[in-house]
Amino acid sequence: MLGISFWQRVYGRLIATWDLANYIKFFSSDYLIDSLTNSLEVTVLTTVISIILAYPLAYILAFKVPKRVQGILLLLSVMPFWTAYVVRSYSWLLVISENGVLNVFLNSLGLIDQPLEMAYSQGATVLGFVHFFTMLITLTIYANLVQIKPSYWKAAADLGAGPVRIFFRITLPLSLPGVVVGAFISFVIAIGDYITPQILGGGTDILLPQAIMLQISRAANFPMASVMAVTLMAVVIIVYAISAKHMKMERV
Repeated sequence: MLGISFWQRVYGRLIATWDLANYIKFFSSDYLIDSLTNSLEVTVLTTVISIILAYPLAYILAFKVPKRVQGILLLLSVMPFWTAYVVRSYSWLLVISENGVLNVFLNSLGLIDQPLEMAYSQGATVLGFVHFFTMLITLTIYANLVQIKPSYWKAAADLGAGPVRIFFRITLPLSLPGVVVGAFISFVIAIGDYITPQILGGGTDILLPQAIMLQISRAANFPMASVMAVTLMAVVIIVYAISAKHMKMERV
């Protein structure tokens, strides 16, 4: 794929030119760069929202829920993974579309006169992603939280630390590897996903995986598609390099 990214497609044939023309074209094309920017926006927004929702859920699950109930709740947490991507995306479409469950419900209460335009947008794509990745990050954070020894909190309390200080000085730092692991996995899956943006986004804001598919299916431009795929891989590698030192699950 890296080699083909330097080739050229001329009259339907691939010519091994070995130059940077495709990369120059990609980074100088507004709509192609927009697809990369849209992918980063959706992925970062999804990851941040998922972490914000997942951390309290994981904390409650680890420390506030009786041990006998934790197994059942963990089982419920992994249930979204049992549903196919396509089914899950179309299910959200049934909820947020013009004639969907949510609009019908709000209209029946007299809260809206016109249907809310929620489907086929970047927000709908983020919603579909957050539904899945919140549970994923919850599991990685929970796995880290339950490893923290209660003696750490007791020692901190004996030294005069209050609940807030204990959380920010002990619990949060020791649980960060779980946060980073979940965030990285979510980032990798979301930035390379094609199905959810295609169904829920409706092609309004093209993401990079969709742009890659368009280059293949409509233009049969494999060199340009390779350039875009290599760029996507480079983004993932950069994110991994930044987060790798925080992903070590230390013995706590």
